[in-house]
This record gives sequence, structure tokens and C-alpha cells, in this order.
Amino acid sequence: MAETRTARTRTAVARAAGTRARRAGRGGRRAPGDPPASFVWTRRIVLTLLTVFTLVPVYAMISSSVKPLEDVQDAFRWIPSEPTIRPYIDMWSTVPLARYFVNSVIVAGGATVASVVIAIGAAYAVSRYRFAGRRVFTVTVLSTQMFPGILFLLPLFLIFVNVGNATGLALYGSRGALILTYLTFSLPFSIWMLAGYFESIPRELDEAARVDGCGPVGALLRVIVPASMPGIVAVTVYAFMTAWGEVLFASVMTNDATRTLAIGLQGYSTQHEVYWNQVMAASLVVSVPVVAGFLLLQRFLVAGLTAGSVK
Repeated sequence: MAETRTARTRTAVARAAGTRARRAGRGGRRAPGDPPASFVWTRRIVLTLLTVFTLVPVYAMISSSVKPLEDVQDAFRWIPSEPTIRPYIDMWSTVPLARYFVNSVIVAGGATVASVVIAIGAAYAVSRYRFAGRRVFTVTVLSTQMFPGILFLLPLFLIFVNVGNATGLALYGSRGALILTYLTFSLPFSIWMLAGYFESIPRELDEAARVDGCGPVGALLRVIVPASMPGIVAVTVYAFMTAWGEVLFASVMTNDATRTLAIGLQGYSTQHEVYWNQVMAASLVVSVPVVAGFLLLQRFLVAGLTAGSVK
């Protein structure tokens, strides 16, 4: 048997090599299954334009972040005349950027962890059990995504203020209040997405886990969660990015001590001038966590977003 498999493997490799040789012998002519040449060139042109459209602003940010303030305020130059890293040093003292960074990490991390943990339990219940009000709950969760976030700004503000006055809890202006606010955005989408992902996992895995002695919680933690890591990663990235760059609610629900990066960057603009070079440097620095996380988890993110599209 082993010799037969080896012979088959060698035959497949030889056929692939022969196909490549025949294509090369045709001088690069199109094979019957290849797309038309017009489509190939159109795709190349469109991708090139999109790449330029994306990279030019990034280059402008990088070049402006290594220029003295006088050069940034003058006519724009593609190549800095006197490159300097001084903006990357001064940006930490012009505004308390480190404090804003810590606030953003705590708020975004707390909202992400809470959203993922709650969504896993809720999505598992929706996908595996049939109970009264299940359809109403699913529709309600999904319908919250139809309304713009600004509609919830005043109600949440009044709730936090009234709860603080009644109980003495300083919700308004606290990190906890901002985490609860971000849960209203990320949690419905997280539940809806994970419920669809759990539906694509065969129920036989749950039954096998229960035969081995696991209860519902054990089956969820030991079988469903490991099998659903792409979907969980996609939900995690979505929840983190939603909280990391949010501006509207952070500008109302925070104070000087709990201000996040999205609002703290406004501190580089004063009544007299705007420190554009430091703004660009700080923008690049605060973008590093999101970009690095997206690049590291990209394959999980794509797999999670496309899960359940093909049965």
C-alpha cells in the first residue's frame, strides 16, 4: 500500500510538472480555464490605484511626523528637508499621552473581554437550545444594529447620572461606564455572529462530549470554544477596534482623568497653533496595536467572517 501511494504521488507531481512545462512552451499563452487578459489588466490597474490611494496618506503621515513644526506649517514637501525624531519625543510631554494610552487599553480591553465572554454564553444558548422568546431575542439583538449610536447618547448619559445620584456610584466619567457603553455596540453583533458560527458546528460534537461525561458547560468550554476560535477571534478584533477608535461617546462620558486616545489627540491643538508633526507621530504610535493585531489575526478574522456562508 505504501508503494502504491508513493507511485501515485510521483505520478501527480510529474503531471503537474508537465502542465507547467506545456504552459511555458506556449510562451505564456492563456490556457482555456484562465481569465481573459482584459480582466487581468483591469484587476492590476484597480489594485494599483487602491494601493496608491491607501499608501499615499500613510506616507504623508510618516513624512510629517519626522519634520520640524515649521516645515509642516509651510508648503507640503514629499521628502523632509531635515528629518528629526523630536516629535516622537515631545508628543509624550505636550499632552499626557501615556495616561490616555492606559485608559484606552483598559476600556477597550475590558469591553472586549466582557463582550466575548457574554456573547459566547448567549450565542451557545441561542444555537443549541429552543426556548420561549428565542426568536424575539434574536430579532431584538439584530435590530439594535439598525439604529445610529447617537440615539443612545442622551439616554445613557441620563441613566449614568441618575444611577450615580441614587446610589452614589460615580458612573459618569468613569472607565466602567465607558465599558458598559461600548458593550451596547459590540455585544449584539458579537452574539449574532457567534450564534451563526456555532450553528455551523455539528451537534454530534456536543453529544460526543456528553457521552464522555461533560455537561453543557463542559461541552462548551472543551469542544465548542476550541472549534470556534476563528469566529471568537473575529468577534474579539471587532469589539476591540470598535472601542479603541470611538470618539462620540468618549468625548461625553469621560473627564480629564479617564480620557482616551481618540479624544486625547485633540490636546495637540491649542488656541495659538496646532502641533501637526506631533499629531502625526502620535497617530502612528496609537495605530500600532490595532494594525499589529489585525496582521497577526488576519487569517482567523477572514475565516470567522466567512463562516457559515457555505453549507
